[in-house]
Formats: sequence, C-alpha cells, structure tokens
Amino acid sequence: MSHRSRPGLYSFAFLGIALAAGFALHHTNQVQAAGPIEPAHGSYRVLAPIESGNLLLFPVVESGRMPASPFITLDEGIKAGSVEVTEAGRVGGLVRPRPSQGPFNDGVAHPVPQPQIYRGDQVNTLVLVNNSNKPLLLLAGEIVTGGKQDRVIAKDRIVPAGSDPIDLNVFCIEPGRWTEATPVFGASAKTPAASLMVQPSVRARAMVDKSQQEVWDSVHGAIGGALAAPAPVPPGVARSSSTTVSVDSLGTTSYARAMQNSAVSAKVDDAAASVMKSREQVLEKLREQHAVGVVVAVRGEIVWADIFSDTDLLARYWTKLVRSYAAESLLEGETHAAPTIADAQHFLDAPTGGTETSIGDVGVYRYRELRSNAAETFVLESLLPGTDYDVHISKVKLRGEVQRIRGPLVYR
Repeated sequence: MSHRSRPGLYSFAFLGIALAAGFALHHTNQVQAAGPIEPAHGSYRVLAPIESGNLLLFPVVESGRMPASPFITLDEGIKAGSVEVTEAGRVGGLVRPRPSQGPFNDGVAHPVPQPQIYRGDQVNTLVLVNNSNKPLLLLAGEIVTGGKQDRVIAKDRIVPAGSDPIDLNVFCIEPGRWTEATPVFGASAKTPAASLMVQPSVRARAMVDKSQQEVWDSVHGAIGGALAAPAPVPPGVARSSSTTVSVDSLGTTSYARAMQNSAVSAKVDDAAASVMKSREQVLEKLREQHAVGVVVAVRGEIVWADIFSDTDLLARYWTKLVRSYAAESLLEGETHAAPTIADAQHFLDAPTGGTETSIGDVGVYRYRELRSNAAETFVLESLLPGTDYDVHISKVKLRGEVQRIRGPLVYR
C-alpha cells in the first residue's frame, strides 16, 4: 500500500465508454497484474485507540506531507445543489450544453430540447453530474436516496469540476421498491448528525464481492442485526425485557430508512456515544496529532481501515464513518481479546502481495484493488494537476470465498 503510486510500472489499455449517443463520457483504463505488489507505506503510524462499546478506533497518523484537499464531498455537493444524481433513463436532461446547442452555453447542465435516448433505468447504474467548480470525491459505501431505489456507491472515484454526466456504478440497498419516489437523489440524511454510510459488512460486499445479491443479503442481515441489538437505557435504569422488532414491521426494505428509524438510530448513537458526544474534542485531538485515518476493530476483531490524504478530509467524513462503524458493532458475533496498537499496525502494514486490478479516468484518477489472501486494499489516487497522491485508502479484512463480478440487473 503506497501513499504515492509509481507511474510506468504497468501498461494500460484504454477503453472509451459512451453513456448514450450524442455525447462522450467517462474514459476508463484497466489492468490486471499478478505477482508481488509493492509493500505497505511505512509513514503511517497507529496510535492508542478510542473506545466506544464494542468499537475500537485506532487513529492513524501520517509522517509525510499533508496536501490541502481541493475536493468537495457528495453531501456538500448535493446540499449546495451543484451535484445532481438521477436515473439513467433521464440522462438526456443533464447533457451539458455545447456552443451549437443555443443560448444556454453558461457551463451549467440544463435541460435541452433534444430527443432523449432511453436505455432503461438500471438497478446498478445512476447518472451524476458535477456542476461545481471543484472536483468531487465519491467514496464506496456512500448512500444516495430517492429515484426508484436507494443506492450505494460501489467504488471510490473522482469527478472533475464542471464534468459531463458520468455513468455512476452503484448497488441497490432497497430491494423491495422499483417505483419512483422523486426524480433526483439526495444525501442519506438531512443533518450531519444523522449522516450514514453503509456499514463495513455491507460496504465490503459492494467493494470486494461486487455482487448485487450479496449486497442485498448483507443489507437484510445488517437491518436484522440492528433491530435485534439491545436498546440503550439511561444510567441507573434497569434493562427491561422488550419485544424484538422484525424487519417486516419496519415497513421498508431500505437500509437508509431502516437506519434512520428512531429505535435503530438511538442504538447507533449509543454505540458511538463515547466518540460522538465529544466529537469536537476528538476531532481537535486528531488534528493536533495529524491523524489521517483509523483502523477499526469490532468486538476485538480488526475488520477495516480508512485513510485519507489529510486530516481535513478525515474530519469531513468523520460523522458518517463513525456511525457506519457503530452500526457494524451492533451485529452479534464472537468477542475477541482487545487488539493492541501493534496488532493494528500489523494489519495496516501487512504486505498486499498477490494481484492488482486498476481502473480509472485518464488525467483524473486511478483506482487500484490490491488483493492478498487475508485482506484487500483499495487505493484512490488523484491524477489531477497538482494532486499526484493517494486521496483515500480502504483496507478490508477478507472472510471466506470472494464472489467475483456478476452481470448487472436491468429493469425496463
């Protein structure tokens, strides 16, 4: 796992992908390589953990340079109205005007009077346009709600400022609905305090398995586990027996809506209480330590790591990341002895070795998957001018056989 990739190590084949006739979109390069992969970056150091219930978060600090982040996040872009997401069938209304298209050539994507080309809405595809003047950072596991189903972003990527519409790879996290709630999508929550990504067990199914069925199965298990978890009780009050709420009783199959249910949200808040009640103090301490990420342990088992290029990005994603980790800690499972700082450092530093898969957008970003026997590492590198560095790294502990890519599900 390297904080800076080395251009020239691999050869790339460039594939042009057109989203619809009449305009060009995302260009992807892809490579698969076997054999040893460069060792872990040695400048990351793990600190003593922050504890909250079944959750341990080990801050990760970076000894090298920390570039200022030029990116906006999905939540920031949607809130400002500069980032728009919609179903694939509505893509014609988001085409960016060109000089030949008349008086609306102000650089903003407007509806245009031209025939729309419909290929049909698809479970695993949405369309996104970034009208902001900053590049947009998207993380695997981020939720967009609305359209015909709530979706989760499948891969990290960077979308340039003022981009044409892009084909956004997603997975459905609401298997019971295929009727339009609203034509455009919003962020997963109205306020930062309720912000949520899918939890690691669901996120891994999208990133590692790349299987819609696996994502649906993990969503069902995550919702059921959260409902079965004991409800929080005030200090000094005895816990009383209560009836377990079933998944069916929620009246929704949406992961986002289930996690925003008042009873479930209270459990997530309680699981993250030690971190979130002193959020500003925790973030201030992380800034002082130049922390750029965390290694995550649930019930004593190290399961995940998220690392960013700078402390500011970590702080901007902090609430939704911590809540996703807290949701994971609600699941039943075997409890292990608490890992040490050395254990967390070993997880972070373990050589990736094995195979690499790389995709990207020429001159914008490269997204690499580094596979080993015990873990899979995902590295998002920015290739934009002045940003030749790794923006986000995820490391996932692998469990059992990993299912490889299956065909997309299409609804017409």
